Amino acid sequence: MIAKDWYKDWFSSPYYHQLYQHRDDSEALNFIAKLIAYLHPENGSSMLDVACGKGRHSKALAEMGFDVTGIDLALPSIEEAKLSEHEKLHFFQHDMRLPFWINYFDFAFNFFTSFGYFKTKREHDNALRTIAQSIKENGIFVIDYLNVQFAENLEQNTKLVNIENTEFHIKKWHDKDYFFKQIQVMDESNHLLQDLYTERVAKFSLNDFTNMLDLQNMEVEEVFGDYQLGNYDQEKSTRLIIVARKKPFTK
Repeated sequence: MIAKDWYKDWFSSPYYHQLYQHRDDSEALNFIAKLIAYLHPENGSSMLDVACGKGRHSKALAEMGFDVTGIDLALPSIEEAKLSEHEKLHFFQHDMRLPFWINYFDFAFNFFTSFGYFKTKREHDNALRTIAQSIKENGIFVIDYLNVQFAENLEQNTKLVNIENTEFHIKKWHDKDYFFKQIQVMDESNHLLQDLYTERVAKFSLNDFTNMLDLQNMEVEEVFGDYQLGNYDQEKSTRLIIVARKKPFTK
């Protein structure tokens, strides 16, 4: 059985950071640089990084000259991120389903499939409402998500990953509505170090996001299919990267 709020414990676990510490930061930072070149924001623009983790991407945006605020639910990540705070870089522990600052930011970002974790559509709608409310009229929101059809065609397997004398037993599968990744943490003697975690990510398509964003008065303006900002192909693209604009307020 999967805990409703699995992400609260797993993203705060030291084993989560140990497992994912070798992610390719260079690819991530190159993507952000390409995205900023495409968006062409004014220097000093205010930006919200939703589900910022330890703040590595927030820091990169701040180094580009922007005024950046990062929010994340995981307190250990925010405590580490806050060590890098300065006049143009701030971090807060915050649940994206709850309101944050209103009509404040020029841009909001949700990078690297940091969405789709919740159990109900209402919770996902609440998160998008928080983001939509946080940006100004005509402000831009970019969400970078997995591409469902491409991900469905990947091999669903079981593998063992050994990192610093810790073994991660990982099993992947999916059903009609979700992708799952089950992680069991063992030591080299096969003793259980941590309770079983199961990541769960919703299968949201471009059409799903278009409808959900429309409910929050946001309109999709562009869709990319990879970190080089290539064209989106429903079957072949590795990513679903959506650029949406907050529509002018109606009087």
